[in-house]
Amino acid sequence: MDTTLRGVGVSHGVAIGEVRHMGTAVMEPPARQISESEAPREQQRARRSVEAVANDLIARGNLAGGEAQAVLEAQAMMAQDPELLADVERRVAVGSTAERAVYDAFASYRALLAGAGEYLAGRVADLDDVRNRIVARLMGVPMPGVPDSDRPFVLVARDLAPADTALLDPALVLGFVTEEGGPTSHSAILARALGVPAVVALGGACEVAEGTVIAVDGSSGTVRVSPSEAEQARLAREAEERKAALDAAKGPGATSDGHKVPLLANIGGPADVSAAVEAGAEGVGLFRTEFLFLDDSTRAPSEEKQATVYRQVFEAFPEGRVVVRVLDAGADKPLDFLTPGEEPNPALGVRGLRTLLDHPEVLQGQLAALAKAAEGLPLSLEVMAPMVADRADARAFASACREAGLAAKCGVMVEVPSAALRARSVLKEVEFLSLGTNDLAQYTFAADRQVGAVSRLQDPWQPALLDLVALATEAAAAEGKSCGVCGEAAADPLLACVLTGLGVTSLSMGAASIPYVRATLAKHTLAQCERAGAAARAADSAHDSRIAAQAVLSGE
Repeated sequence: MDTTLRGVGVSHGVAIGEVRHMGTAVMEPPARQISESEAPREQQRARRSVEAVANDLIARGNLAGGEAQAVLEAQAMMAQDPELLADVERRVAVGSTAERAVYDAFASYRALLAGAGEYLAGRVADLDDVRNRIVARLMGVPMPGVPDSDRPFVLVARDLAPADTALLDPALVLGFVTEEGGPTSHSAILARALGVPAVVALGGACEVAEGTVIAVDGSSGTVRVSPSEAEQARLAREAEERKAALDAAKGPGATSDGHKVPLLANIGGPADVSAAVEAGAEGVGLFRTEFLFLDDSTRAPSEEKQATVYRQVFEAFPEGRVVVRVLDAGADKPLDFLTPGEEPNPALGVRGLRTLLDHPEVLQGQLAALAKAAEGLPLSLEVMAPMVADRADARAFASACREAGLAAKCGVMVEVPSAALRARSVLKEVEFLSLGTNDLAQYTFAADRQVGAVSRLQDPWQPALLDLVALATEAAAAEGKSCGVCGEAAADPLLACVLTGLGVTSLSMGAASIPYVRATLAKHTLAQCERAGAAARAADSAHDSRIAAQAVLSGE
């Protein structure tokens, strides 16, 4: 029976295939008591399994590269957390087996996070995956993961851990659907980087029977269950037509009447550069530098190491624009040598620029490395600070850039409502703004970006979020400065038109989304985009906002 389910589309494209369910999670180990003499052996088993899982995660990250590498290295650090391991060994000492001790220690830490309002829900999902991998190794059972198949399929799961998503083979996994997750979760971001169609936060997804044919539309968020052969043929035909349109759209980003909208790439390191170049990116709109600092959580990398890596990226865009975000540590990206040990609400605490201002030597080292990496290159280098709240923050960052002798434009990210509301004041100190719509939505709606239950409030089509975008772009225009978007909102082709209509001057996204956005922009005039932007802001919900903009752009 042909039925339609609706979730949140997080990665463009259409996938049609049979359902294969994710391997089941590791079962709860039995609570068997061991003797005191067995404890040292069990503690050693636990340590070896923890180390093996951490090494496996690091190896997977090395294979995947880019954003995936940073995510998996963070997971490896989680596996090796000394407090967790100490808790495991204490439990073994009082009679638990290694596998039971790991299970209970991780459960205790999980409960602690959940008890804090699931603020770090994304970390909880990663924690569960680490636990399952360690316990599976100790019990000698198959590791939970992507099922084996001799033909392509659509993967369905309650949720996907980064370790699974990072190494998905697009030739085998046509697309994926999850019951949990949100548009800015780790797996959603990695799906876009891979170019795999994906829908998340789809209630009842795991109830679809193994082997059922489904059609996944990663743009609209719809999943057709058991579509007829005629419907499958129609969807496949539309997908081919869409691909042909993408292939035909070349050159710089622009509306049909020639209004230029530079299309830039979000990257996590040198491994992401080739995909960005191949997609025709006109530069880099967000160069995340966190991955460099995850190699060793106890100290910052040397200036020489940083400069070498930065230059690899700069040389790929010798005459283009490269926007570097300085280290964004804290919240879900803690670093031992920077992040406070305990905060009641980390994402509302010391993170981003706040962390760097508390540790000026780290900021100065990074700025010096950027200056060294850019020497002799004709690129347009821009450097921006994350989590800027007001003019004082912007002034402090601009001052640090001047002290470092950095010959680059200095800007800030708009990720909290205060920065959007007071954008004109902030722009008295810096030369550009870049809207990070993921965090801006999180802080505007008090909705954790990793929690699927509040994903509707993370929808970048929310009119209140578009109002804040408009405030920032109007301020930038009044000051004669630029205001781009580097959040995931830019990856939605329809929303890209709306953002252009609201005055956004550049759009930065994962490389896989650039052709979709380029082709869609090229179909519409600037005036149409402006009318679509006004219609979207006039709506009262994210759903109505999208419908209103779509009606304008389709000429209805």
